[in-house]
Amino acid sequence: MNIQRYLAPFSNVDGEELLLAAGATAVTFAAIYAFLRLLRRRLCRHDEAGRSDRPMVQLMKETLNRTSILAVLAISLLVGLKTLELTPLWEERLGHLWFIVLGLQLVMYLDRAATLGARRYFRNHSETPDSPTTVANTLMVWAMKTTVWVVFLLAALSNLGINVSALVASLGIGGIAVALAVQNVLGDLFASLSIAVDKPFEVGDAIAITNVSGTVEHVGLKTTRIRSDSGEQIVIGNAELLKNVVRNYKRMQNRRVQFSLRLNPSTPAALAAKVPDALMAVVNRQPDVRADRVHLKSVTQDALEFELVFYVLNSSYLNYMNAQQAVLLGALEVFNELGVDASAPIRRLQFEQGAANEMMQPDRRQQARPH
Repeated sequence: MNIQRYLAPFSNVDGEELLLAAGATAVTFAAIYAFLRLLRRRLCRHDEAGRSDRPMVQLMKETLNRTSILAVLAISLLVGLKTLELTPLWEERLGHLWFIVLGLQLVMYLDRAATLGARRYFRNHSETPDSPTTVANTLMVWAMKTTVWVVFLLAALSNLGINVSALVASLGIGGIAVALAVQNVLGDLFASLSIAVDKPFEVGDAIAITNVSGTVEHVGLKTTRIRSDSGEQIVIGNAELLKNVVRNYKRMQNRRVQFSLRLNPSTPAALAAKVPDALMAVVNRQPDVRADRVHLKSVTQDALEFELVFYVLNSSYLNYMNAQQAVLLGALEVFNELGVDASAPIRRLQFEQGAANEMMQPDRRQQARPH
């Protein structure tokens, strides 16, 4: 290796210029190091003060820890070399080095910030250890970091004078081909990320979609497993799952219960008028239940129909069924106390003998007609 070839640009540099360059390098290194140290101290003070922007301060402090001493030293050397009078070729090379060193340090900051930010977000929004946020966290961090490093690599090659148009086009065509080949898998993958970020449901939630209802057991990269109410496990693709309307019963604040009670239409009006207040008293006696209304809804020849509406003040299906059962049993007791008949009216069909004989006479005349 011919060392003089690389030292040729510095052959015309005297000792004073070298000392000036060395001094500029030392001052720059000391200034950058002091600035970073002062910035870390101020961030630590903000963190200890417990201000509302504490998460952002912690993110900035942890990101600054990724500062490379080699990068600081390289920047200091470049500042020192900038004070020297070099050939145009070396001036251009120093420009490339500036771009690579600064870009590399910036990418390291972005890499660290993306990792810490994504982990902090998913950690704060994850409520169960089996939630899909762990997988989504890994995939999202990997995608962001890969994107940052690929963009930096392409920018560095372009800065060095390499034509990256063909490379970018090849990557685009290859990406399209891969996307078409695995579009179903990618659809389920992005649906999994959507479930992790938007959280329409989580592991342990009781949900219902078209023809399926049960408890979510696991949300994976491609499929979601649901334990149905009848006991079997149902596996459904994430993309197909999100195409349906999802009912999440676990997030219900209360349950609205509405049903009708029918009385015999022969019930006297005076007794029927006592039924709404009596039923309202039955509902008010139930724990964790809020009565809404009881009305005589309709009067027909078949029944007197009373509509009863109340709210169960929690989302438990068991409590809902217990409250409804207690109200129905209480309604039976009320009907018994009031002497109200809740049975359907009895219908009888009565045939008169004379009419039956007249209906039979044409048949007899027809049988007696000679052939």
